[in-house]
Amino acid sequence: MATSPPTTPHQRSRPMRADARRNYEKLLSEARTAFAEHGTDASLEEVARQAGVGIGTLYRHFPTRHALMSAVFQGAVDELLARAHELADAEAPCEALVSWLRAIITHAGEYRGLARALMSASGTDGDTGGPASALTSCSNPMREAGTTLLVRAQQSGAVRPDVPIRDLMQLTNAIALAAEQSPGDPELADRLLSLAVRGLRPRTEGTPES
Repeated sequence: MATSPPTTPHQRSRPMRADARRNYEKLLSEARTAFAEHGTDASLEEVARQAGVGIGTLYRHFPTRHALMSAVFQGAVDELLARAHELADAEAPCEALVSWLRAIITHAGEYRGLARALMSASGTDGDTGGPASALTSCSNPMREAGTTLLVRAQQSGAVRPDVPIRDLMQLTNAIALAAEQSPGDPELADRLLSLAVRGLRPRTEGTPES
């Protein structure tokens, strides 16, 4: 069977036709649902069927499962970055920061195993722009968005000045993982986040360090 000629950079930069864009968005939407409900091993044939297209159309847009996972992951990150932008001028900076951290935890719960599955491919992609790059390319924008919210909360006096965004993001990820491993306790993430927020508060004079 004849193969298609390689795609050139110029061709890749062309905007999608309207019907191709619709198929792309439908596939992404169904993949988000499938990964959230069934994990990253969800049937791609079922994703295509739910999107109303053939499996060949899915593979034209996403040549591998990891390519589809990367696109879903990027979409989740884009939503978190947009949310951070919305909160950047909030009147209550600390509440804005906590709201964003809660959104991170929620997204992590919805796309269970997605980040871990992408990380498992990190040794196979090199610098080809594959699944490993999806995590790398998202980390800096997420840190920058979080830093903006954190600095505002620190400047307002609601958060200790010695809290780095790196530690805060790691703490948030740990809460998300703990919540994922305790599905029978839906309130766990909120309780852990509330405890974490108490630790962010500046120590008042006369209060011993915990």
